[in-house]
Amino acid sequence: MALVELNQVCKSFQAGEETITPLAEVDLSIEEGEFFALMGPSGTGKSTLLNLVSGIDRPDAGTITVAGTEITGLSRTKLADWRAAHLGYIFQTHNLIPVLTAYENVELPTLLLKLSARERRQRVELALEAVGLGDRGAHYPRQLSGGQEQRVGIARAIVAHPKVVVADEPTGSLDSDTSEQIQVLLQRLNRELNITLLMVTHEAEVAAIASRQLILDRGQFREREAVH
Repeated sequence: MALVELNQVCKSFQAGEETITPLAEVDLSIEEGEFFALMGPSGTGKSTLLNLVSGIDRPDAGTITVAGTEITGLSRTKLADWRAAHLGYIFQTHNLIPVLTAYENVELPTLLLKLSARERRQRVELALEAVGLGDRGAHYPRQLSGGQEQRVGIARAIVAHPKVVVADEPTGSLDSDTSEQIQVLLQRLNRELNITLLMVTHEAEVAAIASRQLILDRGQFREREAVH
């Protein structure tokens, strides 16, 4: 069974008198351990898809199942609990809290889980090591480069051992060299930790690192042959 499954999902928005439908009765299956990239121009609904899969938004019709749980049927409270335990989110602009250290930023998602202080510390340290920042835990965001900040954001996304990690333009605010480093890191985390990744990007060269690539066009998906 697929780890992520969308069945006949529809989502529309009103823009004045116009109805915009970024997703129109779409079906999608993502297998466990898959690195999946979604492309398409701005405004086509790529981020809408991430928000639906992560339970931030709800579809107008259809069902979304992640790791055997139909999240479209959960209450807001249960959805928040499910998200904390099963989903990691990598943002384009890092979204780190400036007054917290790198360690404390990564620790945040674990505070929602039933973990001992020792388990929490182990997870945070392992996550920072996984992204190559084991020696930067005491640094504040202002003391880190843009690439290091994004690595902290990635560590935060994986610290709770989520079933799936969604990444919204994870290299969009980085220079080309730093972007390449983050791409290599995402590939390594997917391969070595078997993390299921759902990434949105408008850059073909970034999408090319994924094992599977789709283009969202007029509310429907079409396959793009992976290039390696």
